[in-house]
Amino acid sequence: MYDVIIIGAGAAGLSAAQVLGRQQRPTLLLDGGPPRNHPADGVHMLLGRDGHPPLQLLADGRRELAAHPAVEVRQARVDSVAGIADAFTVTLQDGSVEQARRLLLATGQVDQPWPVPGVPQRWGRGVYHCPFCHGWEARGSTLAVLGRDPAQVMLAAYLADRYSDDVVVATHGPHALPQPVLDNLAKLRIRLVVTPLDELAGEPGALELRFTDGTVLPRQAVFHRAPTVQGAPFAAQLGAELLPDGYVRVDELSRTTVPGVYAAGDLARQAALPDGLTLVSQAVADGVRAAVWIEQGLFRDALPVPLG
Repeated sequence: MYDVIIIGAGAAGLSAAQVLGRQQRPTLLLDGGPPRNHPADGVHMLLGRDGHPPLQLLADGRRELAAHPAVEVRQARVDSVAGIADAFTVTLQDGSVEQARRLLLATGQVDQPWPVPGVPQRWGRGVYHCPFCHGWEARGSTLAVLGRDPAQVMLAAYLADRYSDDVVVATHGPHALPQPVLDNLAKLRIRLVVTPLDELAGEPGALELRFTDGTVLPRQAVFHRAPTVQGAPFAAQLGAELLPDGYVRVDELSRTTVPGVYAAGDLARQAALPDGLTLVSQAVADGVRAAVWIEQGLFRDALPVPLG
């Protein structure tokens, strides 16, 4: 039995594994495949690694883990999870079964960009979800925002405030935006296009939004706050509470509502926060935080005399 099984080997899972490895905790890190940000050409806002390719960052992390014999890294996908604290069972898709005293979920989320031809294919390379991650690189560019709900459309106001004086919103059909949102767009001179999109063509820096009426809008970059879903069903399988927006609820110690189960990275947030922070730097911090408190909990539980 492992002390900890970490499901997910992105920035959060790798960071947690490094902490636990340094504490000599028998840990199994299960790597189920590429992370959410793998299409992007660079990680941003990670001190000392700005612009570093995402997959290279993870490869470097795995090499660092090799110094810690307590951590086993395995390329494997998980089929199901079950159990209670000190007796969790993880069944892999190859039929093998592993057990652990604690679980850390770090399986992230999956973006679901609009199925407009050309949009999913350019996700992370020409079509961006986060102004914090990609706004600096797009400064001074002609921008389009794809969206029809207030949160998506207010991204255009933020981009106009920070990075560009030429921002257009494409709603891809009818919308029901409240008047205050429309008033903000008007005052910021952000044009609203309701004609449905036919496709997105071109390359980053030279994109074209092609509409069903035959008009074409050249843009240098596109932003789209796409809907997301949980990257894996394991939190729900274990009975952990999900917040209304689909994030796994965690507390200040990265604990879910199920004893012994922790969560870190894009899939989780504290209820007090208005939104999840889907940043690599945040995922790294989440993984470290979760691992520290997992370690402290296991240490205290093993003391000869309980501290109460």
